[in-house]
Amino acid sequence: MKLLMIDDDTGLCELLSEYLTAQGFQIECAHDGEQGLKQALEQEYALILLDVMLPKLDGFEVLKQLRQKKLTPVIMLTAKGEDFDRIFGLELGADDYIPKPFNHRELLARVKAITRRIEHITSLANTSSNKLTVNNIVINLAAREAYVDEHPLSLTGTEYEVLALLVKHAGEVVSKEQISEEVLGRRLASFDRSIDMHVSNIRKKIAEFNNAERIKTMRGTGYVFIQGE
Repeated sequence: MKLLMIDDDTGLCELLSEYLTAQGFQIECAHDGEQGLKQALEQEYALILLDVMLPKLDGFEVLKQLRQKKLTPVIMLTAKGEDFDRIFGLELGADDYIPKPFNHRELLARVKAITRRIEHITSLANTSSNKLTVNNIVINLAAREAYVDEHPLSLTGTEYEVLALLVKHAGEVVSKEQISEEVLGRRLASFDRSIDMHVSNIRKKIAEFNNAERIKTMRGTGYVFIQGE
């Protein structure tokens, strides 16, 4: 799979390129926001690693403009302890984040979690039962699409996976820990609000077409997709 890394730290890019190439990935690098956005829009990548602090265009602006045209999975590279960066990146449509400095094995685990998800979704195209329907929500597993009242939802890969998991378990409480492990491929850390932000984004997108409450928060536990009108 081809990955794009957008980071002005050329040394880090070279090190990670060597490491990820050895793991079977094809890596391309861009060292400023403008060039990175240009490559992301003009080419197809399985995943983008996007630094926040970039010359010309910062990571947030790159992500904002990218999401207007593409839903390519994005992992944000944030400064350690910068909660605002993480939350804002997720609000803009990032799939996950990892704080710098990070262990290269942890980064590889995050990358593999997302690429495995892509491979799994592709394999669903060969299954006979590839749609989930609950009330006015339809999940097309093969096409990786979701609809509300027949209107397509513009979801990121992670948002789609979270919604599909909740719909699959409609009427049941799904814990944040389960969502994190099944969708992000990692255990939920203390004070990690990534799942909350993904659910918030999904709610906003559903509300554009239907204001009925579909995802209920079970305080201290998780979420439940409401079954029944």
